[in-house]
Amino acid sequence: MDSVFKALADPHRRDLLDALRRDDGQTLSELEAMLPLTRFGVAKHLRVLEDAGLVTRVKRGRFTHHYLNAVPLTEALARWIEPYNMAPAILGVLDLKARLEGTTMIAKPDYVLRTYIRCTQDALWDALTEADAAANYHPFTPEAVRDGDALVYKLPDGSDMLICRETAKTPKTRIESEFAPKWAPDIPVSRFVWTIEPQENACQLTLEHYDIPPGGEGYAEGWERLVAGLKTWLETGTPTRISAPQMEAGQ
Repeated sequence: MDSVFKALADPHRRDLLDALRRDDGQTLSELEAMLPLTRFGVAKHLRVLEDAGLVTRVKRGRFTHHYLNAVPLTEALARWIEPYNMAPAILGVLDLKARLEGTTMIAKPDYVLRTYIRCTQDALWDALTEADAAANYHPFTPEAVRDGDALVYKLPDGSDMLICRETAKTPKTRIESEFAPKWAPDIPVSRFVWTIEPQENACQLTLEHYDIPPGGEGYAEGWERLVAGLKTWLETGTPTRISAPQMEAGQ
Protein backbone atom coordinates (compact mmCIF):
# COMPACT_ATOMS: atom_id res chain seq x y z
CA MET A 1 0.00 0.00 0.00
CA ASP A 2 2.80 2.42 0.88
CA SER A 3 4.45 1.82 -2.50
CA VAL A 4 1.25 2.88 -4.31
CA PHE A 5 1.07 6.23 -2.52
CA LYS A 6 4.82 6.75 -2.90
CA ALA A 7 4.52 6.15 -6.62
CA LEU A 8 1.64 8.61 -6.94
CA ALA A 9 3.48 11.33 -5.02
CA ASP A 10 5.66 12.31 -8.00
CA PRO A 11 3.97 14.44 -10.71
CA HIS A 12 6.04 12.85 -13.49
CA ARG A 13 4.76 9.43 -12.51
CA ARG A 14 1.20 10.74 -12.44
CA ASP A 15 1.83 12.12 -15.94
CA LEU A 16 2.97 8.67 -17.06
CA LEU A 17 -0.20 7.08 -15.69
CA ASP A 18 -2.30 9.75 -17.43
CA ALA A 19 -0.48 9.02 -20.69
CA LEU A 20 -1.25 5.31 -20.37
CA ARG A 21 -4.85 6.05 -19.44
CA ARG A 22 -5.23 7.96 -22.70
CA ASP A 23 -3.35 5.42 -24.82
CA ASP A 24 -2.59 2.12 -23.11
CA GLY A 25 0.22 -0.17 -24.22
CA GLN A 26 2.83 2.46 -25.14
CA THR A 27 6.54 1.70 -25.50
CA LEU A 28 9.32 3.48 -23.63
CA SER A 29 10.11 5.57 -26.71
CA GLU A 30 6.49 6.65 -27.08
CA LEU A 31 6.28 7.67 -23.44
CA GLU A 32 9.61 9.49 -23.63
CA ALA A 33 8.30 11.60 -26.50
CA MET A 34 5.38 12.80 -24.36
CA LEU A 35 7.32 13.94 -21.28
CA PRO A 36 10.11 16.48 -20.61
CA LEU A 37 12.36 13.70 -19.31
CA THR A 38 15.33 11.74 -20.58
CA ARG A 39 14.89 8.11 -21.59
CA PHE A 40 16.68 7.13 -18.39
CA GLY A 41 14.32 9.30 -16.35
CA VAL A 42 11.20 7.78 -17.91
CA ALA A 43 12.57 4.26 -17.37
CA LYS A 44 13.37 5.06 -13.73
CA HIS A 45 9.84 6.33 -13.05
CA LEU A 46 8.32 3.32 -14.84
CA ARG A 47 10.26 0.98 -12.55
CA VAL A 48 8.75 2.69 -9.50
CA LEU A 49 5.26 2.35 -11.00
CA GLU A 50 5.91 -1.31 -11.81
CA ASP A 51 7.13 -1.99 -8.27
CA ALA A 52 3.86 -0.50 -7.01
CA GLY A 53 1.85 -2.68 -9.41
CA LEU A 54 0.44 0.35 -11.23
CA VAL A 55 2.11 -0.48 -14.54
CA THR A 56 2.44 -3.88 -16.19
CA ARG A 57 4.90 -4.71 -18.97
CA VAL A 58 4.25 -7.06 -21.90
CA LYS A 59 7.04 -7.89 -24.36
CA ARG A 60 6.12 -8.57 -27.98
CA GLY A 61 9.00 -9.21 -30.33
CA ARG A 62 11.54 -6.37 -29.99
CA PHE A 63 9.13 -4.06 -28.20
CA THR A 64 8.00 -3.81 -24.58
CA HIS A 65 4.56 -2.28 -24.04
CA HIS A 66 3.40 -0.68 -20.81
CA TYR A 67 -0.14 -0.95 -19.44
CA LEU A 68 -1.91 0.98 -16.74
CA ASN A 69 -3.26 -1.32 -14.05
CA ALA A 70 -5.99 0.05 -11.78
CA VAL A 71 -6.06 -2.96 -9.45
CA PRO A 72 -3.80 -1.53 -6.69
CA LEU A 73 -5.71 1.77 -6.78
CA THR A 74 -8.99 -0.11 -6.47
CA GLU A 75 -7.56 -2.02 -3.53
CA ALA A 76 -6.34 1.16 -1.84
CA LEU A 77 -9.64 2.98 -2.31
CA ALA A 78 -11.59 -0.06 -1.18
CA ARG A 79 -9.74 -0.07 2.12
CA TRP A 80 -11.45 3.16 3.14
CA ILE A 81 -14.27 3.83 0.70
CA GLU A 82 -15.87 0.47 -0.09
CA PRO A 83 -14.62 -1.95 2.56
CA TYR A 84 -17.69 -4.15 2.44
CA ASN A 85 -17.97 -4.39 -1.35
CA MET A 86 -14.45 -4.41 -2.76
CA ALA A 87 -11.80 -5.12 -0.15
CA PRO A 88 -11.61 -8.91 -0.57
CA ALA A 89 -11.51 -8.69 -4.32
CA ILE A 90 -8.05 -8.22 -5.68
CA LEU A 91 -4.37 -8.82 -4.95
CA GLY A 92 -1.76 -6.43 -6.35
CA VAL A 93 -0.32 -7.02 -9.79
CA LEU A 94 3.40 -7.72 -10.06
CA ASP A 95 5.80 -7.31 -12.97
CA LEU A 96 4.34 -9.07 -15.99
CA LYS A 97 6.28 -10.99 -18.60
CA ALA A 98 4.60 -12.65 -21.54
CA ARG A 99 4.61 -16.43 -21.29
CA LEU A 100 2.41 -17.78 -24.05
CA GLU A 101 2.11 -21.46 -24.80
CA GLY A 102 1.17 -22.84 -28.19
CA THR A 103 0.33 -20.10 -30.70
CA THR A 104 2.71 -17.12 -30.66
CA MET A 105 0.97 -13.74 -30.73
CA ILE A 106 3.11 -10.86 -31.97
CA ALA A 107 0.37 -8.23 -31.71
CA LYS A 108 0.25 -6.43 -28.40
CA PRO A 109 -2.89 -6.76 -26.27
CA ASP A 110 -5.08 -3.72 -25.69
CA TYR A 111 -5.74 -4.66 -22.06
CA VAL A 112 -3.84 -6.81 -19.56
CA LEU A 113 -4.83 -7.93 -16.06
CA ARG A 114 -3.04 -10.30 -13.72
CA THR A 115 -4.00 -11.56 -10.28
CA TYR A 116 -3.21 -14.42 -7.89
CA ILE A 117 -5.89 -16.75 -6.55
CA ARG A 118 -5.47 -19.22 -3.71
CA CYS A 119 -6.97 -22.28 -5.37
CA THR A 120 -5.95 -25.36 -7.33
CA GLN A 121 -5.24 -25.29 -11.04
CA ASP A 122 -8.16 -27.67 -11.63
CA ALA A 123 -10.58 -25.45 -9.70
CA LEU A 124 -9.57 -22.35 -11.65
CA TRP A 125 -9.78 -24.14 -14.98
CA ASP A 126 -13.24 -25.49 -14.17
CA ALA A 127 -14.42 -22.03 -13.08
CA LEU A 128 -13.38 -20.56 -16.45
CA THR A 129 -14.77 -23.36 -18.62
CA GLU A 130 -17.86 -24.77 -16.92
CA ALA A 131 -21.09 -22.94 -17.70
CA ASP A 132 -22.66 -23.56 -14.30
CA ALA A 133 -19.80 -21.71 -12.59
CA ALA A 134 -20.78 -18.34 -14.08
CA ALA A 135 -23.63 -17.82 -11.61
CA ASN A 136 -21.09 -17.75 -8.78
CA TYR A 137 -19.00 -14.80 -9.96
CA HIS A 138 -20.06 -13.22 -13.27
CA PRO A 139 -20.99 -9.55 -12.66
CA PHE A 140 -23.63 -9.22 -15.36
CA THR A 141 -25.43 -12.54 -15.68
CA PRO A 142 -26.73 -15.30 -13.41
CA GLU A 143 -26.64 -17.93 -16.15
CA ALA A 144 -24.42 -19.36 -18.87
CA VAL A 145 -24.87 -22.39 -21.14
CA ARG A 146 -22.34 -24.45 -23.04
CA ASP A 147 -22.95 -24.64 -26.81
CA GLY A 148 -20.15 -26.77 -28.24
CA ASP A 149 -16.96 -24.73 -28.07
CA ALA A 150 -18.81 -21.60 -26.92
CA LEU A 151 -19.94 -20.29 -23.55
CA VAL A 152 -23.15 -18.30 -24.02
CA TYR A 153 -23.93 -15.87 -21.20
CA LYS A 154 -27.61 -15.06 -20.73
CA LEU A 155 -29.51 -12.01 -19.55
CA PRO A 156 -32.28 -12.47 -16.95
CA ASP A 157 -34.88 -12.47 -19.77
CA GLY A 158 -33.14 -15.44 -21.41
CA SER A 159 -31.62 -13.53 -24.34
CA ASP A 160 -27.94 -13.81 -25.20
CA MET A 161 -25.68 -11.24 -23.55
CA LEU A 162 -22.23 -12.45 -24.61
CA ILE A 163 -20.82 -15.36 -26.62
CA CYS A 164 -17.25 -16.46 -25.90
CA ARG A 165 -16.23 -19.01 -28.52
CA GLU A 166 -13.06 -20.91 -27.67
CA THR A 167 -10.64 -21.03 -30.61
CA ALA A 168 -7.68 -22.77 -28.95
CA LYS A 169 -7.11 -24.50 -25.63
CA THR A 170 -4.15 -25.96 -23.76
CA PRO A 171 -5.80 -27.99 -20.98
CA LYS A 172 -5.51 -26.47 -17.50
CA THR A 173 -3.20 -23.73 -18.83
CA ARG A 174 -4.49 -21.52 -21.64
CA ILE A 175 -7.76 -20.55 -23.36
CA GLU A 176 -8.05 -18.35 -26.44
CA SER A 177 -11.57 -17.12 -27.20
CA GLU A 178 -13.57 -14.75 -29.34
CA PHE A 179 -15.55 -12.06 -27.50
CA ALA A 180 -18.90 -11.34 -29.20
CA PRO A 181 -21.05 -8.82 -27.24
CA LYS A 182 -24.71 -9.46 -28.00
CA TRP A 183 -25.90 -6.59 -25.81
CA ALA A 184 -24.41 -4.35 -28.52
CA PRO A 185 -24.30 -6.39 -31.74
CA ASP A 186 -22.94 -3.44 -33.71
CA ILE A 187 -19.62 -3.71 -31.81
CA PRO A 188 -17.18 -6.01 -33.68
CA VAL A 189 -15.94 -9.29 -32.26
CA SER A 190 -12.61 -9.12 -30.42
CA ARG A 191 -10.50 -11.82 -28.77
CA PHE A 192 -9.06 -12.58 -25.34
CA VAL A 193 -6.71 -15.09 -23.70
CA TRP A 194 -6.71 -16.62 -20.23
CA THR A 195 -3.36 -18.02 -18.99
CA ILE A 196 -3.08 -20.06 -15.79
CA GLU A 197 0.28 -20.68 -14.10
CA PRO A 198 0.32 -22.71 -10.88
CA GLN A 199 2.38 -21.25 -8.03
CA GLU A 200 3.44 -22.78 -4.73
CA ASN A 201 0.12 -22.16 -2.96
CA ALA A 202 -1.93 -20.32 -5.56
CA CYS A 203 -2.52 -19.82 -9.26
CA GLN A 204 -1.42 -16.85 -11.31
CA LEU A 205 -4.21 -15.82 -13.68
CA THR A 206 -3.48 -13.48 -16.60
CA LEU A 207 -6.01 -11.99 -18.98
CA GLU A 208 -5.04 -10.37 -22.30
CA HIS A 209 -7.73 -8.75 -24.46
CA TYR A 210 -6.89 -7.98 -28.11
CA ASP A 211 -8.52 -5.86 -30.82
CA ILE A 212 -10.85 -3.95 -28.49
CA PRO A 213 -13.00 -1.89 -30.89
CA PRO A 214 -14.50 1.57 -30.47
CA GLY A 215 -17.44 1.14 -28.14
CA GLY A 216 -15.56 -1.37 -26.00
CA GLU A 217 -14.06 1.15 -23.59
CA GLY A 218 -15.97 -0.39 -20.68
CA TYR A 219 -14.53 -3.87 -21.13
CA ALA A 220 -11.75 -3.21 -18.61
CA GLU A 221 -14.17 -2.46 -15.78
CA GLY A 222 -16.16 -5.57 -16.64
CA TRP A 223 -13.06 -7.77 -16.50
CA GLU A 224 -12.01 -6.26 -13.16
CA ARG A 225 -15.42 -6.97 -11.65
CA LEU A 226 -15.48 -10.49 -13.08
CA VAL A 227 -12.00 -11.40 -11.83
CA ALA A 228 -12.74 -9.88 -8.42
CA GLY A 229 -15.85 -12.05 -8.09
CA LEU A 230 -14.01 -15.11 -9.39
CA LYS A 231 -11.20 -14.66 -6.88
CA THR A 232 -13.52 -14.17 -3.91
CA TRP A 233 -15.67 -17.17 -4.83
CA LEU A 234 -12.73 -19.54 -5.32
CA GLU A 235 -10.97 -18.42 -2.14
CA THR A 236 -13.99 -18.30 0.18
CA GLY A 237 -16.57 -20.59 -1.40
CA THR A 238 -19.08 -17.75 -1.26
CA PRO A 239 -20.75 -16.81 -4.57
CA THR A 240 -19.80 -13.18 -5.20
CA ARG A 241 -21.13 -11.12 -8.09
CA ILE A 242 -19.61 -7.64 -8.01
CA SER A 243 -22.36 -6.18 -10.10
CA ALA A 244 -22.34 -2.99 -12.15
CA PRO A 245 -25.02 -0.76 -13.68
CA GLN A 246 -27.08 -2.38 -16.41
CA MET A 247 -24.98 -3.00 -19.51
CA GLU A 248 -25.28 -0.73 -22.45
CA ALA A 249 -23.20 -0.48 -25.58
CA GLY A 250 -19.59 0.10 -24.64
CA GLN A 251 -20.08 -0.64 -20.94
